[in-house]
Order: sequence, then C-alpha cells, then structure tokens
Amino acid sequence: MTPPRPRRVDPGRRDRIVDACLDVIAASGVAGTSHRTVAAAADVPLGSMTYHFTGMDELLREAFTRFAAAQSEGLEDAMAAASDRDEARDAVVALVTGTAGRRDLVLTHELYTLAAREPAFRDLTNAWMARSRRALERHFDPETTRMLDALVEGLAIHRALDTDPAQAADAAEAVRRITSG
Repeated sequence: MTPPRPRRVDPGRRDRIVDACLDVIAASGVAGTSHRTVAAAADVPLGSMTYHFTGMDELLREAFTRFAAAQSEGLEDAMAAASDRDEARDAVVALVTGTAGRRDLVLTHELYTLAAREPAFRDLTNAWMARSRRALERHFDPETTRMLDALVEGLAIHRALDTDPAQAADAAEAVRRITSG
C-alpha cells in the first residue's frame, strides 16, 4: 500500500485565483473568462475553482469587488491628502490623467458592461459610485460631486478610447468649470 500523498498547503490560493481572474478579464474580457482559463492563470488545479467558488458569478463578483475597492481607496487617499479645494481639484485631475494603466481602464469597462447586462452586478457599480462620491464630498457639495463623478467617468472613457487622448490642461479646465460654482 502506498502512503497517502501529503496535502498541499496553499493558504493564498483563493486570493491568487481572484487576482488571476482580474488578469484574465483584462486580457480576454468577461466573455473570455472561464474556470479553466482562470485556473491556468492562477496555476491551480481546475478543481480548486469549484472548491473556492460556487460558480463563475461568485468569482466575478469577488474579483470586481476587489478591483472596485482598490480604485475607491485610491480616490479616498487622494481626497484625504488634499488640504483644500484647490488641492482636491488637482488630485482629481491627476487621477484622471495619471497613472491608471490600460488594464484598469479595461477592467472598469468590463465591469460596467457586465453590470449593464446583468442587474445582479449593479450593486457593485452603485457601491463604487457611492464610495467615490463620499470621497469627493470631503471637498465638494453633493450636486457638484455628482457632476464631477460623471466627468471623471466620461474622461476615463475618452482616455481609454480616444486615439488623441485629452491633455491634462483640458481635464483641469473641465474640473475647474464644474467645481467653480
């Protein structure tokens, strides 16, 4: 009789799967994401997928929740670091024109598309918008915040799709106009 194989201990496996799911979505879209592609990207056995997640919806929800939380934390940190309204304006412009890479832009749009098609995912986008608005309300009134939040989303879309991306000066002027009420 052969002795039983030792059980592999991998306490970070679930997190690795979630991170790999975001990588797969960024590369192939939600439509190209499957248990098999995520398992391969995470370098885990396919059976780990059903062990850790009840289905693809749970995995997508977990992945997009993690992504939205990270994006919200960036805005919250930027608004907390701003000592006045002018610094808050500059922080918003920096976020819109700054370091967000193609991956984050693609993930944002994949989440929006999923939420537009699947109402069950709208709670994620609504929570993300609410958290963003709370961060912006540290420096701007609620009406201005709603307009500013919409501007940020619109500028992000333009940045993702425009072959001639808007210059920082254009974003700064748009933020100034909205916040100078």
